[in-house]
Amino acid sequence: MASDIISTGLATHPLRGEITVPGDKSISHRVAILGGLASGTTCVRNYLCSADCLNTLRAMQQLGAIVSPTAHGADFSITGTGMRPVAPTADIDCGNSGTGMRLLAGVLSALPFSSRMVGDESLSRRPMRRVITPLNQMGACIRACGREEGCAPLGITGGTLHSIHYILPMASAQVKSAVLLAGLFADGETRVEQPAVTRDHTERLLRHFGVPCEETASHLSVAVRGRAHLKARDIEVPSDFSSAAFWLVAGSIVPWSELTLRGVGLNPTRTALLHVLRRMGAQIQVSNERGECEPMGDITVRYAPQLQGTEILPGEIPNLIDEVPILAVAAAHAQGDTTIRNAAELRVKESDRISTVVHNLQAMGAQVQEHDDGMVITGGVALTGATLDSYTDHRIAMSFLIAGLCAAGKTTLLRCGNIETSYPGFENHLLQLTR
Repeated sequence: MASDIISTGLATHPLRGEITVPGDKSISHRVAILGGLASGTTCVRNYLCSADCLNTLRAMQQLGAIVSPTAHGADFSITGTGMRPVAPTADIDCGNSGTGMRLLAGVLSALPFSSRMVGDESLSRRPMRRVITPLNQMGACIRACGREEGCAPLGITGGTLHSIHYILPMASAQVKSAVLLAGLFADGETRVEQPAVTRDHTERLLRHFGVPCEETASHLSVAVRGRAHLKARDIEVPSDFSSAAFWLVAGSIVPWSELTLRGVGLNPTRTALLHVLRRMGAQIQVSNERGECEPMGDITVRYAPQLQGTEILPGEIPNLIDEVPILAVAAAHAQGDTTIRNAAELRVKESDRISTVVHNLQAMGAQVQEHDDGMVITGGVALTGATLDSYTDHRIAMSFLIAGLCAAGKTTLLRCGNIETSYPGFENHLLQLTR
């Protein structure tokens, strides 16, 4: 478990070495669900053994999938239900994971029994109406039973679904995936249209498990046909690009650093931060590219003393939404303004990430202007260490621990335990690279 209070100080020497960050969070959720639905046994390598992803794996066990651990926790086999999950005997606990809850809602909507999904305090404040609306249009009955309107717990009465042509009101890979998963069980073709390209892990994995997934050339329209049959197939989960992002920024801003990150996922719908950092002047090289279902490779980052501010384009936001907190740290070290707008979705993450990023950067002395849908950061001002609240948000905690490496004095982050939801071992990597 990560410590609840973690401190960093001004790095007195470069960060150098090689590390392998844990498996990809988004892919791990989907592998658990699709492997748990498939016929046969899937051998999984490098699964993310974080609290969030283990909750999704346990949910599939509640639905009848059989998980056989091997010598390494990240490697196991899962024997699926052949598209015939059984009714759970207790509530399905999704913990802190909005991804797990939204994707599982798509599956549970199609099953001929009632179920209930719950989550922790943070998850119980996050909006679920965005998945409830299309799934109910398909014939499910989902009720949001939380204290706040449209929030968990979710009571689901599933059954026979009909196909749908759904136009997403906002770009969301989670909603797209929930509808496609429900569509696997429905009659006819289920199609989703999205206003911008979002991460396509679900589409890639469906094909990997033998289910055709039709996409237009623009990747803005995706369709599956119902009564699908998934076939078990072994898979290796790449290391998580969003976790690697913390070290890409650390290597760029800590003087004379050079880091290599092994086996990082390079799915083009996830790597917008790579292009933004290069545009800012970061020195990043990719080598040893490989992978079948999902591309991966090794990334080397070197210190870049002349980062420049940039404007984040609207089309880039969906594919770097999780990296905005650490991007803001990079922006604070760049010359000039960095503008991040069209990112109102950050308000309903594990914390209000616009407010929490702005507040913590200002507490360290950075010049930041907050907007309803983002922020403008004027970089080039030396940061000062401070005691900061992570707001129990794993990405806020890790981002500002990295910020502390270039701040005068000590930076202390409070309530860091939730780092385990996405990056078990982060604290050890931090100690390893800063010794």
